[in-house]
Amino acid sequence: MSKILLEMKNITKTFPGVKVLDNVNFKVEQGEIHALVGENGAGKSTLMNVLSGIYPYGSYEGDIIFDGDVCKFSNIKNSEEKGIVIIHQELALIPYMSIGENLFLGNERGKKAAINWNETYGKADTLLRTVGLKESSRTLVKDIGVGKQQLVEIAKALAKNAKLLILDEPTASLNESDSKALLDLLLEFKKNGMTSIIISHKLNEISYVADKITIIRDGATIETLDKKKDNISEARIIKGMVGRELSDRFPKRKEKKIGDIKMEVTDWTVYHALYTDRKVVDNVSINVRSGEVVGISGLMGAGRTELAMSIFGKSYGTNISGDLKINGEAVKLNNVKEAINKKLAYVTEDRKGNGLILSNPIKINTTLANLQAVSNNSIIDKDKEYAVAVQYKQKLNTKCTTVEQNVGNLSGGNQQKVLLSKWMFADPDILILDEPTRGIDVGAKYEIYCIINNLVAEGKSVIMISSELPEVLGMCDRIYVMNEGKIAGELSSEEASQELIMSYILKSGKGE
Repeated sequence: MSKILLEMKNITKTFPGVKVLDNVNFKVEQGEIHALVGENGAGKSTLMNVLSGIYPYGSYEGDIIFDGDVCKFSNIKNSEEKGIVIIHQELALIPYMSIGENLFLGNERGKKAAINWNETYGKADTLLRTVGLKESSRTLVKDIGVGKQQLVEIAKALAKNAKLLILDEPTASLNESDSKALLDLLLEFKKNGMTSIIISHKLNEISYVADKITIIRDGATIETLDKKKDNISEARIIKGMVGRELSDRFPKRKEKKIGDIKMEVTDWTVYHALYTDRKVVDNVSINVRSGEVVGISGLMGAGRTELAMSIFGKSYGTNISGDLKINGEAVKLNNVKEAINKKLAYVTEDRKGNGLILSNPIKINTTLANLQAVSNNSIIDKDKEYAVAVQYKQKLNTKCTTVEQNVGNLSGGNQQKVLLSKWMFADPDILILDEPTRGIDVGAKYEIYCIINNLVAEGKSVIMISSELPEVLGMCDRIYVMNEGKIAGELSSEEASQELIMSYILKSGKGE
């Protein structure tokens, strides 16, 4: 029988007015990869924050037993000293410091106040090879991509002599090839005896890498599935997560009423915001019709976000050229206000950084893009603002205690609903949705898909940028494939397949 490395017994955690964890029990064996899954707000991250000491002993009920010892962590440093290292979804690296400096930040090599830089960079280079990175440890973090930064975080954990590695949504911002490389690295670590806990909404990745899967719903443990004993399917995991069958991951539209071209972009070219001689969007032509969902697929770095933001009031890029027509009329949108006035909306992929003000209530975030609709003589009517927020909370089924609640305290799926509310209240005719379901669970995804279907049923036009090929295929009427700043192909929903989309990418460039 395998050794139990971690046991969390009867863990209960309460925030003011809300029980987030309710008598949760969780066991992890030495040398296994154990997945923790559940809807946004189910309590997964809270449980890991209890384990890592972010929520200190005394702020929760229950016991943590790690490597045979009962643990009462006061802070994250205590848990790291024991060998428990957590890597959060938002990477904690300092861009203008070198990889080596980041690896040993707070864990410096040397004596007293003197850092031994030879030892620092020597050990850092060794760790980078361990995680498969060929970069020099003297390279600045800002000069490497997100996939490589994720590997730096893992190397940083190894520098702390991790016995248990916790990864919270490690592939949320990675493309498919980087995700596969990271998961293969975890499997390699497993061969060498490393124990890992992975939190992910990507069920195909969970099935690929996990030995066991524990499902949490509404703060309680539902079941633990063992790959050796149980017949594990995505349908079974989803039922455990949401408490019901999801017979179709992508809701069907009752009837499609696709009309005339609503927006047309022709010969659109954009140069990089900082490196102004670098072309990021190269002579792109696309269109979207009323009542239509148009997908833009492609690998990370293909230029999809740069295209979307440059269309939306030139909010990204330099030396932008090309023609833009809305309802057949040539328009120049030189700023975001002009874009909004022309009934165009852009829902950013970075909801926490650019989409929402996390320290402000739901009601303020909901009305932010259309303040004149809740104002009298340039003074905000608080009653109107509140009523609008309540209306959209109900319309989008946003889970919150009150619209006075700060957005930063909501789960990712509910934050995404507030972001959609903000732009729906602006009453656009054309919505560009950039990774609208990134980092949210299957139940919340389904609800957002229903919202998209309702929008096009009203005659709105939706452009959907997504890195998830099943999502693009399941939701879109037409699909543009982008690679290296260019349109590599256009496909109807009937002819499109994952293989065909990838073949377009590979034919048009390096496909890296």
